[in-house]
Amino acid sequence: MKALLRLCFLLLLPGLSSCFRILSSDGGGQGDIRTAVRPVDPADIALPAGYKAEAVATGLTFPTALAFDAQGQLYVTEAGYSYGEVFLEPKLLRVTPNGQLTPVATGQKNGPWTGVTFHNGNFYVGEGGELEGGKILRISPQGNITPLIENLPTMGDHHTNGPVTGPDGQLYFGLGTATNAGVVGPDNYDFGWLKRYPNFHDIPCQDIVLKGRNYTSEIPLGPESKPQTTGAFSPYGTPTEAGEIIKGSIPCSGAIMRLSPQGGQPELVAWGFRNPFGLAFSPAGELYISENSFDVRGSRPVWGTADYLWQVQPGTWYGWPDFAGGMAINGERFEAPGKKAPQPLLERYPNTPPKPTAALGVHSSSNGLDFSRSNNFGYQGQAFVAQFGDMAPEVGKVLAPVGYRVVRVDVTNGKVTDFAANKGKKVAPASKLKTGGLERPISVKFSPDGQSLYIVDFGVVKMTEKGAEPQVKTGVIWKITKTQK
Repeated sequence: MKALLRLCFLLLLPGLSSCFRILSSDGGGQGDIRTAVRPVDPADIALPAGYKAEAVATGLTFPTALAFDAQGQLYVTEAGYSYGEVFLEPKLLRVTPNGQLTPVATGQKNGPWTGVTFHNGNFYVGEGGELEGGKILRISPQGNITPLIENLPTMGDHHTNGPVTGPDGQLYFGLGTATNAGVVGPDNYDFGWLKRYPNFHDIPCQDIVLKGRNYTSEIPLGPESKPQTTGAFSPYGTPTEAGEIIKGSIPCSGAIMRLSPQGGQPELVAWGFRNPFGLAFSPAGELYISENSFDVRGSRPVWGTADYLWQVQPGTWYGWPDFAGGMAINGERFEAPGKKAPQPLLERYPNTPPKPTAALGVHSSSNGLDFSRSNNFGYQGQAFVAQFGDMAPEVGKVLAPVGYRVVRVDVTNGKVTDFAANKGKKVAPASKLKTGGLERPISVKFSPDGQSLYIVDFGVVKMTEKGAEPQVKTGVIWKITKTQK
Protein backbone atom coordinates (compact mmCIF):
# COMPACT_ATOMS: atom_id res chain seq x y z
CA MET A 1 0.00 0.00 0.00
CA LYS A 2 2.84 2.43 0.78
CA ALA A 3 4.32 1.78 -2.66
CA LEU A 4 0.93 2.45 -4.23
CA LEU A 5 0.55 5.68 -2.29
CA ARG A 6 3.96 6.85 -3.44
CA LEU A 7 3.22 5.96 -7.05
CA CYS A 8 -0.10 7.79 -6.89
CA PHE A 9 1.57 10.87 -5.40
CA LEU A 10 4.11 10.96 -8.20
CA LEU A 11 1.43 10.56 -10.84
CA LEU A 12 -0.53 13.43 -9.38
CA LEU A 13 2.42 15.83 -9.43
CA PRO A 14 2.01 16.85 -13.10
CA GLY A 15 -1.63 17.79 -12.43
CA LEU A 16 -3.10 14.93 -14.44
CA SER A 17 -5.00 13.57 -11.42
CA SER A 18 -4.71 10.12 -12.94
CA CYS A 19 -4.13 7.81 -9.98
CA PHE A 20 -7.08 5.51 -9.46
CA ARG A 21 -8.24 2.47 -7.55
CA ILE A 22 -11.69 1.50 -6.31
CA LEU A 23 -11.70 2.38 -2.64
CA SER A 24 -14.38 3.35 -0.18
CA SER A 25 -15.34 7.03 -0.29
CA ASP A 26 -16.18 9.67 2.28
CA GLY A 27 -17.57 11.79 -0.55
CA GLY A 28 -20.92 11.93 -2.26
CA GLY A 29 -23.02 13.65 0.39
CA GLN A 30 -23.95 10.40 2.13
CA GLY A 31 -24.29 12.06 5.54
CA ASP A 32 -27.11 13.93 7.25
CA ILE A 33 -28.53 17.01 5.53
CA ARG A 34 -28.05 20.49 6.95
CA THR A 35 -30.14 21.08 10.04
CA ALA A 36 -30.48 23.64 12.80
CA VAL A 37 -28.01 21.53 14.78
CA ARG A 38 -25.32 22.53 12.28
CA PRO A 39 -26.56 25.43 10.14
CA VAL A 40 -24.72 27.05 7.24
CA ASP A 41 -21.51 28.53 8.66
CA PRO A 42 -18.95 30.53 6.61
CA ALA A 43 -16.37 29.90 9.33
CA ASP A 44 -16.17 26.27 8.15
CA ILE A 45 -14.75 27.34 4.76
CA ALA A 46 -10.97 27.58 4.35
CA LEU A 47 -9.83 30.54 2.23
CA PRO A 48 -6.50 32.21 1.48
CA ALA A 49 -5.35 34.71 4.09
CA GLY A 50 -7.11 38.04 3.72
CA TYR A 51 -10.43 36.69 2.37
CA LYS A 52 -13.75 36.09 4.12
CA ALA A 53 -16.97 34.23 3.25
CA GLU A 54 -20.58 34.97 4.02
CA ALA A 55 -23.88 33.30 3.14
CA VAL A 56 -25.97 35.63 0.97
CA ALA A 57 -29.02 33.36 0.61
CA THR A 58 -30.05 29.93 1.89
CA GLY A 59 -32.96 27.52 1.40
CA LEU A 60 -32.62 27.31 -2.39
CA THR A 61 -33.69 24.18 -4.27
CA PHE A 62 -31.14 23.01 -6.85
CA PRO A 63 -29.61 26.45 -7.64
CA THR A 64 -27.31 26.45 -10.65
CA ALA A 65 -26.17 29.90 -11.80
CA LEU A 66 -26.10 33.66 -11.12
CA ALA A 67 -26.46 36.85 -13.14
CA PHE A 68 -26.46 40.57 -12.41
CA ASP A 69 -28.75 43.02 -14.20
CA ALA A 70 -27.72 46.48 -15.41
CA GLN A 71 -28.27 47.92 -11.92
CA GLY A 72 -26.12 45.26 -10.25
CA GLN A 73 -29.11 43.36 -8.81
CA LEU A 74 -28.38 39.67 -8.19
CA TYR A 75 -30.47 36.83 -9.71
CA VAL A 76 -30.24 33.04 -9.43
CA THR A 77 -31.71 30.11 -11.35
CA GLU A 78 -33.18 27.05 -9.68
CA ALA A 79 -32.73 24.04 -11.96
CA GLY A 80 -36.13 22.38 -11.64
CA TYR A 81 -34.48 19.01 -12.27
CA SER A 82 -31.75 16.97 -10.64
CA TYR A 83 -30.17 13.59 -11.30
CA GLY A 84 -32.22 11.15 -9.29
CA GLU A 85 -35.10 11.96 -11.66
CA VAL A 86 -36.56 14.76 -9.54
CA PHE A 87 -38.75 17.03 -11.70
CA LEU A 88 -39.81 20.43 -10.36
CA GLU A 89 -40.52 23.81 -11.96
CA PRO A 90 -37.36 25.76 -12.79
CA LYS A 91 -37.27 29.37 -11.61
CA LEU A 92 -35.46 32.66 -12.02
CA LEU A 93 -35.30 34.41 -8.64
CA ARG A 94 -34.28 37.91 -7.58
CA VAL A 95 -31.99 37.91 -4.53
CA THR A 96 -32.25 40.94 -2.25
CA PRO A 97 -29.30 42.15 -0.13
CA ASN A 98 -30.92 40.53 2.95
CA GLY A 99 -31.26 37.17 1.19
CA GLN A 100 -34.94 37.27 0.31
CA LEU A 101 -35.90 35.38 -2.86
CA THR A 102 -38.53 36.80 -5.20
CA PRO A 103 -39.73 34.75 -8.22
CA VAL A 104 -39.30 36.53 -11.57
CA ALA A 105 -40.17 33.68 -13.94
CA THR A 106 -41.22 30.05 -13.66
CA GLY A 107 -40.62 27.53 -16.44
CA GLN A 108 -42.01 24.16 -17.45
CA LYS A 109 -40.80 20.78 -16.21
CA ASN A 110 -38.17 20.41 -18.91
CA GLY A 111 -35.14 21.34 -16.84
CA PRO A 112 -32.58 21.69 -15.67
CA TRP A 113 -32.07 25.42 -16.09
CA THR A 114 -28.30 25.23 -16.19
CA GLY A 115 -27.15 28.82 -16.67
CA VAL A 116 -28.18 32.44 -17.02
CA THR A 117 -26.71 35.63 -18.44
CA PHE A 118 -28.04 39.22 -18.65
CA HIS A 119 -27.64 41.07 -21.94
CA ASN A 120 -29.24 44.23 -23.35
CA GLY A 121 -32.10 44.32 -20.88
CA ASN A 122 -33.06 40.63 -20.85
CA PHE A 123 -32.04 37.39 -19.20
CA TYR A 124 -31.00 34.40 -21.30
CA VAL A 125 -31.31 30.92 -19.80
CA GLY A 126 -30.20 27.47 -20.91
CA GLU A 127 -32.97 24.90 -20.48
CA GLY A 128 -31.49 21.40 -20.26
CA GLY A 129 -34.20 19.57 -22.17
CA GLU A 130 -34.63 16.41 -20.11
CA LEU A 131 -38.20 15.82 -21.31
CA GLU A 132 -38.67 17.59 -24.63
CA GLY A 133 -35.30 18.78 -25.88
CA GLY A 134 -33.08 21.68 -24.93
CA LYS A 135 -33.88 25.37 -25.34
CA ILE A 136 -32.36 28.80 -25.05
CA LEU A 137 -34.88 31.13 -23.43
CA ARG A 138 -35.13 34.91 -23.33
CA ILE A 139 -36.76 36.17 -20.12
CA SER A 140 -37.82 39.80 -19.75
CA PRO A 141 -37.44 41.62 -16.40
CA GLN A 142 -41.22 41.21 -16.08
CA GLY A 143 -40.89 37.42 -16.36
CA ASN A 144 -42.11 36.86 -19.91
CA ILE A 145 -40.44 33.76 -21.40
CA THR A 146 -39.68 33.47 -25.12
CA PRO A 147 -37.86 30.44 -26.57
CA LEU A 148 -35.14 31.52 -29.02
CA ILE A 149 -34.40 27.95 -30.09
CA GLU A 150 -36.02 24.62 -29.19
CA ASN A 151 -35.63 20.88 -29.78
CA LEU A 152 -31.91 20.83 -29.06
CA PRO A 153 -30.66 17.20 -28.84
CA THR A 154 -30.02 17.10 -25.09
CA MET A 155 -32.56 14.64 -23.69
CA GLY A 156 -29.82 12.21 -22.68
CA ASP A 157 -27.10 12.02 -20.03
CA HIS A 158 -26.08 15.68 -20.50
CA HIS A 159 -27.94 18.86 -21.19
CA THR A 160 -28.02 22.27 -22.85
CA ASN A 161 -25.58 24.38 -20.79
CA GLY A 162 -24.94 28.11 -20.46
CA PRO A 163 -25.36 30.56 -22.12
CA VAL A 164 -22.78 33.35 -21.91
CA THR A 165 -22.54 36.52 -23.96
CA GLY A 166 -19.47 36.88 -26.16
CA PRO A 167 -17.57 40.06 -27.09
CA ASP A 168 -19.45 39.88 -30.42
CA GLY A 169 -22.80 40.16 -28.64
CA GLN A 170 -23.74 36.57 -29.55
CA LEU A 171 -24.92 33.88 -27.12
CA TYR A 172 -22.57 30.93 -26.65
CA PHE A 173 -23.83 27.69 -25.13
CA GLY A 174 -22.89 24.04 -24.75
CA LEU A 175 -24.65 20.85 -25.81
CA GLY A 176 -23.69 17.72 -23.88
CA THR A 177 -23.58 14.21 -25.30
CA ALA A 178 -26.39 11.67 -25.03
CA THR A 179 -24.06 8.97 -23.73
CA ASN A 180 -20.93 8.52 -21.66
CA ALA A 181 -18.64 7.32 -24.44
CA GLY A 182 -20.55 7.20 -27.74
CA VAL A 183 -22.61 4.00 -27.36
CA VAL A 184 -26.15 3.73 -25.96
CA GLY A 185 -26.35 1.07 -23.25
CA PRO A 186 -27.70 -0.05 -19.86
CA ASP A 187 -26.42 3.04 -18.03
CA ASN A 188 -28.67 5.23 -20.17
CA TYR A 189 -31.62 3.08 -19.17
CA ASP A 190 -30.65 3.57 -15.54
CA PHE A 191 -30.47 7.33 -16.09
CA GLY A 192 -34.11 7.21 -17.18
CA TRP A 193 -33.98 8.83 -20.59
CA LEU A 194 -33.73 5.65 -22.69
CA LYS A 195 -37.15 4.63 -21.40
CA ARG A 196 -38.57 7.92 -22.66
CA TYR A 197 -36.58 8.11 -25.91
CA PRO A 198 -35.60 4.57 -27.02
CA ASN A 199 -34.32 5.83 -30.40
CA PHE A 200 -32.21 8.71 -29.11
CA HIS A 201 -28.42 8.69 -29.60
CA ASP A 202 -25.42 10.96 -30.13
CA ILE A 203 -25.33 13.14 -33.25
CA PRO A 204 -22.00 14.16 -34.83
CA CYS A 205 -21.54 17.75 -35.97
CA GLN A 206 -19.87 16.63 -39.21
CA ASP A 207 -19.91 13.41 -41.21
CA ILE A 208 -17.88 10.69 -39.48
CA VAL A 209 -16.64 7.27 -40.58
CA LEU A 210 -16.99 4.41 -38.08
CA LYS A 211 -14.70 1.48 -37.39
CA GLY A 212 -17.77 -0.71 -36.93
CA ARG A 213 -17.18 -1.67 -33.29
CA ASN A 214 -20.36 -2.96 -31.69
CA TYR A 215 -21.37 -3.76 -28.10
CA THR A 216 -23.93 -6.25 -26.81
CA SER A 217 -26.14 -5.55 -23.80
CA GLU A 218 -29.65 -6.24 -22.55
CA ILE A 219 -32.15 -3.67 -21.32
CA PRO A 220 -35.76 -4.44 -20.23
CA LEU A 221 -37.45 -2.18 -22.78
CA GLY A 222 -40.29 -4.58 -23.46
CA PRO A 223 -41.82 -7.97 -22.54
CA GLU A 224 -39.71 -9.74 -25.16
CA SER A 225 -36.40 -8.05 -24.37
CA LYS A 226 -33.24 -9.86 -25.35
CA PRO A 227 -29.56 -8.95 -25.82
CA GLN A 228 -29.07 -6.24 -28.43
CA THR A 229 -26.01 -5.22 -30.44
CA THR A 230 -25.37 -1.48 -30.67
CA GLY A 231 -22.83 0.61 -32.56
CA ALA A 232 -21.57 4.15 -32.00
CA PHE A 233 -23.74 7.19 -32.79
CA SER A 234 -26.71 4.84 -33.33
CA PRO A 235 -29.98 3.96 -31.55
CA TYR A 236 -29.94 1.15 -29.02
CA GLY A 237 -30.06 -2.19 -30.83
CA THR A 238 -28.62 -0.83 -34.09
CA PRO A 239 -25.26 -2.37 -35.09
CA THR A 240 -22.79 -0.57 -37.36
CA GLU A 241 -20.27 -1.68 -39.98
CA ALA A 242 -16.67 -0.74 -40.70
CA GLY A 243 -16.56 2.22 -43.05
CA GLU A 244 -20.15 3.23 -42.29
CA ILE A 245 -20.74 6.97 -42.58
CA ILE A 246 -22.87 8.75 -39.99
CA LYS A 247 -24.13 12.04 -41.34
CA GLY A 248 -23.44 15.14 -39.30
CA SER A 249 -26.02 17.81 -38.56
CA ILE A 250 -26.47 21.04 -36.64
CA PRO A 251 -27.36 21.15 -33.76
CA CYS A 252 -25.34 18.17 -32.57
CA SER A 253 -23.94 16.42 -29.50
CA GLY A 254 -20.93 17.51 -27.44
CA ALA A 255 -20.55 20.94 -29.00
CA ILE A 256 -20.27 24.67 -28.40
CA MET A 257 -22.83 26.63 -30.39
CA ARG A 258 -23.45 30.31 -31.07
CA LEU A 259 -26.84 32.02 -31.44
CA SER A 260 -28.10 35.54 -32.03
CA PRO A 261 -30.01 37.10 -29.08
CA GLN A 262 -32.85 37.51 -31.59
CA GLY A 263 -32.91 33.77 -32.29
CA GLY A 264 -32.48 32.08 -35.66
CA GLN A 265 -30.22 29.23 -36.70
CA PRO A 266 -27.37 28.19 -34.37
CA GLU A 267 -23.78 28.12 -35.61
CA LEU A 268 -21.17 25.53 -34.71
CA VAL A 269 -18.17 26.92 -32.83
CA ALA A 270 -16.32 23.71 -31.83
CA TRP A 271 -17.16 20.07 -31.06
CA GLY A 272 -15.79 16.80 -29.73
CA PHE A 273 -16.56 17.51 -26.06
CA ARG A 274 -18.34 15.11 -23.72
CA ASN A 275 -20.17 17.61 -21.53
CA PRO A 276 -19.10 21.24 -21.96
CA PHE A 277 -20.75 22.56 -18.81
CA GLY A 278 -19.17 25.87 -17.80
CA LEU A 279 -18.48 28.70 -20.26
CA ALA A 280 -16.75 32.03 -19.67
CA PHE A 281 -14.84 34.64 -21.63
CA SER A 282 -11.48 35.74 -20.26
CA PRO A 283 -10.56 39.42 -19.87
CA ALA A 284 -8.78 39.06 -23.23
CA GLY A 285 -12.03 37.94 -24.88
CA GLU A 286 -11.05 34.25 -25.24
CA LEU A 287 -13.69 31.57 -24.67
CA TYR A 288 -12.93 28.92 -22.05
CA ILE A 289 -15.05 25.93 -21.10
CA SER A 290 -14.99 23.22 -18.46
CA GLU A 291 -15.58 19.67 -19.66
CA ASN A 292 -16.96 16.84 -17.54
CA SER A 293 -14.99 13.84 -18.81
CA PHE A 294 -15.70 10.10 -19.05
CA ASP A 295 -17.22 7.85 -16.39
CA VAL A 296 -16.55 4.15 -15.83
CA ARG A 297 -19.97 2.91 -16.91
CA GLY A 298 -21.98 1.65 -19.84
CA SER A 299 -20.98 -0.50 -22.78
CA ARG A 300 -17.70 1.37 -23.30
CA PRO A 301 -16.36 2.41 -19.88
CA VAL A 302 -13.35 4.75 -19.86
CA TRP A 303 -11.21 4.82 -16.74
CA GLY A 304 -9.36 7.60 -14.96
CA THR A 305 -9.79 10.68 -17.17
CA ALA A 306 -9.55 14.13 -15.64
CA ASP A 307 -12.07 16.90 -16.14
CA TYR A 308 -10.58 19.59 -18.38
CA LEU A 309 -10.38 23.33 -18.83
CA TRP A 310 -10.17 24.24 -22.53
CA GLN A 311 -9.50 27.41 -24.45
CA VAL A 312 -11.86 27.03 -27.39
CA GLN A 313 -10.51 27.49 -30.90
CA PRO A 314 -13.34 27.90 -33.45
CA GLY A 315 -13.68 25.12 -35.99
CA THR A 316 -11.75 22.57 -33.91
CA TRP A 317 -12.69 19.00 -32.92
CA TYR A 318 -11.57 18.23 -29.35
CA GLY A 319 -11.51 14.45 -29.45
CA TRP A 320 -14.63 12.90 -27.93
CA PRO A 321 -15.30 9.95 -28.03
CA ASP A 322 -11.78 8.72 -28.96
CA PHE A 323 -9.55 11.12 -26.98
CA ALA A 324 -9.41 12.44 -23.43
CA GLY A 325 -7.42 15.62 -22.86
CA GLY A 326 -5.60 15.12 -26.15
CA MET A 327 -4.67 11.49 -25.29
CA ALA A 328 -5.85 8.68 -27.58
CA ILE A 329 -8.19 6.14 -25.97
CA ASN A 330 -6.67 2.99 -27.40
CA GLY A 331 -5.11 0.88 -24.70
CA GLU A 332 -4.54 -0.04 -21.08
CA ARG A 333 -4.13 3.57 -19.88
CA PHE A 334 -7.95 3.86 -19.84
CA GLU A 335 -8.85 0.25 -19.00
CA ALA A 336 -11.16 -0.22 -16.01
CA PRO A 337 -10.46 -3.16 -13.66
CA GLY A 338 -12.24 -6.24 -14.92
CA LYS A 339 -13.25 -4.57 -18.20
CA LYS A 340 -11.90 -4.57 -21.72
CA ALA A 341 -9.75 -1.61 -22.67
CA PRO A 342 -11.78 0.91 -24.68
CA GLN A 343 -10.89 1.08 -28.37
CA PRO A 344 -11.41 3.86 -30.94
CA LEU A 345 -14.81 4.22 -32.57
CA LEU A 346 -13.90 6.48 -35.49
CA GLU A 347 -11.91 5.48 -38.57
CA ARG A 348 -10.38 8.93 -39.04
CA TYR A 349 -10.42 12.27 -37.29
CA PRO A 350 -11.27 15.83 -38.36
CA ASN A 351 -8.00 17.07 -36.83
CA THR A 352 -5.46 16.17 -34.17
CA PRO A 353 -7.10 17.16 -30.88
CA PRO A 354 -5.36 19.95 -28.95
CA LYS A 355 -4.10 19.77 -25.38
CA PRO A 356 -6.21 21.25 -22.56
CA THR A 357 -5.33 24.42 -20.69
CA ALA A 358 -5.52 22.46 -17.44
CA ALA A 359 -6.37 18.98 -16.17
CA LEU A 360 -8.69 19.06 -13.17
CA GLY A 361 -9.53 16.25 -10.73
CA VAL A 362 -10.81 12.88 -11.97
CA HIS A 363 -14.58 12.89 -11.32
CA SER A 364 -14.33 16.30 -9.67
CA SER A 365 -17.33 17.42 -11.78
CA SER A 366 -15.68 20.74 -12.57
CA ASN A 367 -18.54 22.94 -13.69
CA GLY A 368 -19.25 26.69 -13.78
CA LEU A 369 -16.36 29.12 -14.12
CA ASP A 370 -15.56 32.82 -14.26
CA PHE A 371 -12.46 35.03 -14.48
CA SER A 372 -11.12 37.52 -11.97
CA ARG A 373 -10.94 40.95 -13.59
CA SER A 374 -9.90 43.08 -10.64
CA ASN A 375 -6.66 43.53 -8.72
CA ASN A 376 -8.84 44.55 -5.80
CA PHE A 377 -9.96 40.93 -5.54
CA GLY A 378 -6.70 39.46 -6.71
CA TYR A 379 -5.58 36.77 -9.16
CA GLN A 380 -6.54 38.94 -12.10
CA GLY A 381 -6.83 36.93 -15.33
CA GLN A 382 -7.11 33.58 -13.55
CA ALA A 383 -10.09 31.25 -13.95
CA PHE A 384 -12.14 30.18 -10.92
CA VAL A 385 -13.90 26.82 -11.30
CA ALA A 386 -16.63 25.29 -9.11
CA GLN A 387 -16.17 21.58 -8.40
CA PHE A 388 -19.38 19.74 -7.58
CA GLY A 389 -17.50 16.66 -6.41
CA ASP A 390 -17.57 12.94 -7.14
CA MET A 391 -20.93 11.21 -6.89
CA ALA A 392 -20.46 7.60 -5.78
CA PRO A 393 -17.89 4.78 -5.78
CA GLU A 394 -19.48 2.92 -8.66
CA VAL A 395 -18.70 5.62 -11.24
CA GLY A 396 -14.95 5.11 -10.86
CA LYS A 397 -12.97 6.53 -7.98
CA VAL A 398 -9.67 8.27 -7.48
CA LEU A 399 -7.40 7.47 -4.56
CA ALA A 400 -9.50 9.74 -2.33
CA PRO A 401 -12.70 11.78 -2.68
CA VAL A 402 -12.34 14.88 -4.85
CA GLY A 403 -14.16 18.17 -5.36
CA TYR A 404 -16.59 20.06 -3.08
CA ARG A 405 -14.51 23.22 -3.56
CA VAL A 406 -13.60 26.12 -5.81
CA VAL A 407 -10.19 26.08 -7.48
CA ARG A 408 -8.35 28.78 -9.40
CA VAL A 409 -6.41 28.10 -12.58
CA ASP A 410 -3.51 30.12 -13.95
CA VAL A 411 -4.37 29.74 -17.64
CA THR A 412 -0.84 30.73 -18.68
CA ASN A 413 0.65 27.54 -17.23
CA GLY A 414 -2.27 25.29 -16.23
CA LYS A 415 -1.46 25.36 -12.51
CA VAL A 416 -4.50 24.49 -10.37
CA THR A 417 -4.72 25.79 -6.77
CA ASP A 418 -7.44 25.41 -4.15
CA PHE A 419 -9.21 28.66 -3.36
CA ALA A 420 -12.25 27.74 -1.23
CA ALA A 421 -12.66 24.34 0.46
CA ASN A 422 -14.03 22.85 3.65
CA LYS A 423 -11.70 23.05 6.63
CA GLY A 424 -10.01 19.91 7.91
CA LYS A 425 -8.05 17.07 6.38
CA LYS A 426 -11.05 15.13 5.07
CA VAL A 427 -12.32 15.88 1.56
CA ALA A 428 -16.12 15.65 1.66
CA PRO A 429 -19.25 17.78 1.46
CA ALA A 430 -20.28 19.64 4.60
CA SER A 431 -23.19 17.31 5.35
CA LYS A 432 -20.78 14.38 5.56
CA LEU A 433 -18.33 16.35 7.69
CA LYS A 434 -21.25 17.57 9.85
CA THR A 435 -20.12 21.17 9.37
CA GLY A 436 -21.75 24.22 7.83
CA GLY A 437 -19.42 24.77 4.88
CA LEU A 438 -19.48 23.95 1.19
CA GLU A 439 -21.71 21.16 -0.05
CA ARG A 440 -21.81 21.00 -3.87
CA PRO A 441 -20.36 24.12 -5.58
CA ILE A 442 -21.77 24.18 -9.10
CA SER A 443 -20.93 27.63 -10.44
CA VAL A 444 -19.18 30.91 -9.64
CA LYS A 445 -19.71 34.51 -10.72
CA PHE A 446 -17.80 37.71 -10.04
CA SER A 447 -19.74 40.85 -9.20
CA PRO A 448 -19.85 43.58 -11.87
CA ASP A 449 -17.20 45.60 -9.99
CA GLY A 450 -14.99 42.52 -9.76
CA GLN A 451 -14.53 42.81 -6.00
CA SER A 452 -16.65 39.84 -4.88
CA LEU A 453 -16.82 36.20 -5.94
CA TYR A 454 -20.20 34.50 -5.58
CA ILE A 455 -20.41 30.71 -5.28
CA VAL A 456 -23.58 28.78 -6.10
CA ASP A 457 -23.84 25.74 -3.83
CA PHE A 458 -26.33 23.22 -5.30
CA GLY A 459 -27.07 21.65 -1.92
CA VAL A 460 -27.14 18.15 -0.48
CA VAL A 461 -27.24 15.11 -2.77
CA LYS A 462 -27.51 11.98 -0.66
CA MET A 463 -26.28 8.76 -2.24
CA THR A 464 -28.24 5.63 -1.36
CA GLU A 465 -28.60 2.11 -2.73
CA LYS A 466 -31.37 3.49 -4.94
CA GLY A 467 -29.10 6.18 -6.36
CA ALA A 468 -28.98 9.97 -6.01
CA GLU A 469 -31.46 11.62 -3.66
CA PRO A 470 -31.11 15.42 -3.95
CA GLN A 471 -32.48 17.35 -1.00
CA VAL A 472 -34.69 20.40 -1.55
CA LYS A 473 -34.07 23.75 0.18
CA THR A 474 -30.42 22.98 0.98
CA GLY A 475 -28.82 25.24 -1.65
CA VAL A 476 -26.77 28.30 -0.71
CA ILE A 477 -25.27 31.39 -2.34
CA TRP A 478 -21.90 32.30 -0.82
CA LYS A 479 -20.04 35.57 -1.24
CA ILE A 480 -16.24 35.82 -0.98
CA THR A 481 -14.56 39.20 -0.52
CA LYS A 482 -11.04 40.39 0.17
CA THR A 483 -10.56 41.97 3.57
CA GLN A 484 -6.92 43.03 3.12
CA LYS A 485 -6.24 45.31 0.16
